[in-house]
Amino acid sequence: MEEHNRAVSVISDKVASFHASKTPFRIYHGSTLSTRPSPRTKTNTVDISSLDHVLSIDTASKLALVEPNVPMDALVKATKAHGLLPPVVMELPNITVGGGFAGTSGESSSFRHGTFDCTVRSIEVVLGNGTVVTARSSDPDTKDLLYGCAGGCGTLGIITLLELELVDYRPFVELTIYSIGHVDEGIKLMREAERTPAVAYIDGIMYSRSSGVLMVGKLVEEKPSEKHLRTFHRATDPWFFLFAEDIMRSLEMSPADSLGSGHPCHTEYIPTEDYLFRYDRAVFWSGKLAFNYFWFPFNAATRWLLDPLMKTRVVNHALHRSGLASQAIIQDLGLPYSTSREFIDYISDTLNFWPLWLCPVKSPHALGRASFSMDRNQADFPDIMLDVGVWGMGPGDQLQFIRLNRDIEKVVKDLGGIKCLYAHAYYTEDEFWDIYNEKKYKDLRRKWHAESLPSVYDKVKVDLRGVDAKEGKAIDLTAWAKGNLLERIRGRVWGVYGVLSALKGMLFGSDFLLKK
Repeated sequence: MEEHNRAVSVISDKVASFHASKTPFRIYHGSTLSTRPSPRTKTNTVDISSLDHVLSIDTASKLALVEPNVPMDALVKATKAHGLLPPVVMELPNITVGGGFAGTSGESSSFRHGTFDCTVRSIEVVLGNGTVVTARSSDPDTKDLLYGCAGGCGTLGIITLLELELVDYRPFVELTIYSIGHVDEGIKLMREAERTPAVAYIDGIMYSRSSGVLMVGKLVEEKPSEKHLRTFHRATDPWFFLFAEDIMRSLEMSPADSLGSGHPCHTEYIPTEDYLFRYDRAVFWSGKLAFNYFWFPFNAATRWLLDPLMKTRVVNHALHRSGLASQAIIQDLGLPYSTSREFIDYISDTLNFWPLWLCPVKSPHALGRASFSMDRNQADFPDIMLDVGVWGMGPGDQLQFIRLNRDIEKVVKDLGGIKCLYAHAYYTEDEFWDIYNEKKYKDLRRKWHAESLPSVYDKVKVDLRGVDAKEGKAIDLTAWAKGNLLERIRGRVWGVYGVLSALKGMLFGSDFLLKK
């Protein structure tokens, strides 16, 4: 803690000097899994990249004190040593504690525990004037700061320490995979699983409008001796989404299953860490998109050969360095169960993007909490929403790309849903604040001296200068790929550059890639 306090003191002094000189500043974390680039400058940046330690784990109270730049794999390793586990673990190992808190991460345990920020009991924050404050959920005077920072994209202060709740660790996940015909069947099974106390994890994958899987996991102490242990971290292991698809295609109707649903199902036993980070290789299914993008053969041999390039840390780094992230549609959309099928039908008709990820997420309000990104102007907020992950390459033409993203945002709003703000936002400012509670947010910024920081809209918006967003009329197309052969080749050249840059980081110790 002494080292931590010294680091925070340096950060506090620097922020105070910026505040005194009325100099706007940005925060440098050292690594990020945001879809937005985070430029670093020497003159107006506060460097918090050294805050990457698990400071303490209290086994009696099941609490951990963790700095914001600790990635998920390091956090799980540290808590496992004490027989404990974070209740919500983001499925990509390099997502950090601070990123999950500020970006509203919902994962397969979120049907029970809510988004990651719902498991954070308190935070230490350096305010925009340099003052250091601890905001606690149990403190009526500061809990508004805690809840405002949750999902607030770092716009109310610099988070330097988080107190996390933990649960008991178990070495295996018993994962039952159900074959489903459409999303309504999946939702029915989700609701049955949600009512089963032993169930710890629920998520699903739709491979088409009429075929998919729902996966229900339980933390268990032992694996039956006759059962094979399934892993997903080795180069010879299958990619998880392909494995689940193979199971879906091979399933036959079983006479009974653990939920009594009558759906065909298959059960695997997986080491807990392998389950938690099962989507690391190929970053869900983005790895397959990369094979397609570079016109590279896609088979078991090529996946084995390129396995070192298919981990999250490499793929994400390559996307940013190449600029391809700006051409991708990367959206997580939360929909009420009642409108989820309509949204998936819309995505099928509009994009034909498959697979889609399904993940039920309990609202912070249902847990007696709040967060910025879930604090909408609409009053009818359901206790559980279905997160739909829509990820793929968009059209090269700027006008089509913007129209498509704006259409997705409009459809989500019309269906009573909300989008995760880690992704690009194509709203105009008026549209954004028509969804979120502007007055409450601005009051918080004034109260907690955050007005010198970028606003949340400034952090998430796409720069639409040169484009009439309301009319969808593009004035300047030069900043975007136009879809012709020359531009497609140019994109692939930059993609190769991104991969080579990532390899350099792997070989020569880039903090971005090797931070543990």
